[in-house]
Amino acid sequence: MTSSSPSPYKISVLTGVSLVVANMVGTGVFTSLGFQVETIQSGFALLMLWVVGGVIALCGALCYGELAAAMPRSGGEYHYLSRIYHPALGFLSGWASATVGFAAPTAAAALALERYAGSVWPALPPRVLAVVVVVVLTAVHASSRKVGSHLQVVITAVKVAVLAGFIGAGLWLAEPQPLTFLPQAASDWQQLLSPAFAVSLIFVSYAYSGWNAAAYLTGEVENPQHNLPRILLTGTAIVLVLYVGLNFIFLYSTPITQLRGQVEVGFVAATSLLGGAGGRLMGGLIAALLVSTVSSMVFAGPRIVQAMGEDVPALQWLAQRSAAGVPVRATLFQGALTLLFVLVSSFSEVVVYAGFILNLFTFLTVLGLFILRMRNPELPRPYRAWGYPVTPLVFLLLNGWTLWFIARDKPQETLYGLATLVVGLLVYWLSRRRVLRA
Repeated sequence: MTSSSPSPYKISVLTGVSLVVANMVGTGVFTSLGFQVETIQSGFALLMLWVVGGVIALCGALCYGELAAAMPRSGGEYHYLSRIYHPALGFLSGWASATVGFAAPTAAAALALERYAGSVWPALPPRVLAVVVVVVLTAVHASSRKVGSHLQVVITAVKVAVLAGFIGAGLWLAEPQPLTFLPQAASDWQQLLSPAFAVSLIFVSYAYSGWNAAAYLTGEVENPQHNLPRILLTGTAIVLVLYVGLNFIFLYSTPITQLRGQVEVGFVAATSLLGGAGGRLMGGLIAALLVSTVSSMVFAGPRIVQAMGEDVPALQWLAQRSAAGVPVRATLFQGALTLLFVLVSSFSEVVVYAGFILNLFTFLTVLGLFILRMRNPELPRPYRAWGYPVTPLVFLLLNGWTLWFIARDKPQETLYGLATLVVGLLVYWLSRRRVLRA
């Protein structure tokens, strides 16, 4: 192992966009609608969930683009919050990203993959496929950054092509459901301000949560000050279009009663649209496409652990990289955490547990953009957030509104998330004591 001989291979714009798209398009969009229609039946409000979620993600991407250009180093929120606020807060965000932010969603994607595969091949033994996918992709990304990058581009291109084809087939073949997608009365608009809408945004925010994925690999991106904002915005815009299109087809082709409470929304909608054989084919394709989601998270997540290892002496062993520049130990560490979640948690438990903490740290990061501009106006900024200060304020307002309703309506899951942070704070305190004694 070595940390001094990183590979000269750099992540291109295409690979970066693929990483963002793959991180976002996966578990959330194929599973969330079944939970949302339990409390919302307006076609307009259901589609607006995905539009509002996309606006939040785009505003966040604009802000992260400026932060990444001003502070070009891998690590994402860990690096930004350490610089803007305090190393302790940065450590907590890194701790949350390593546990809640990447390991838990990777496990959720693997579990969703298994559920979709099980709808096509019911004889599959539980948990085996999820474990195998995590182990294989961890091995691939631990071996070579170049191989991992090329794999990511290919499987993401296939994913986008399949989903675009599904949207086209839906527009061509679907028998429209008695559901309107334009506001018909004041009550349609009022639903956008309801607690049910805010709570449903938990699932939508989770579906969009990968929009900041490329920020974790800033130090490995070719010309990051110029390319990273392009990667974040392009990837997020592609996903916004795909998400609205997919959910429109789900609702346009399938009765709400069939979608309600279902995890395998894509399989249910494909069966309604294409019949039993077509549904099984689409279920199998979605299971295969979720491999891209798992792969992107296995790729990006270890870079946070690596950055923490470079800064925290007690975790230094996680910072070492191979001769190919891959943080092998950090990759294996995240893989082990992911397997733990796969083996002990259900899909819904993982999603709700992750929602509050992920939103909390992105909120603090975007708030940090105001602090950084006021405190360090002289800092070089090759890219500045478009629409400042409106875009970050829109992000903070909508994200803060969602956080409030999560804390109010999901207190148990919120407490679990906060307990994770308390454990992280204890680890930070113990590591600092160890340094002071040395």
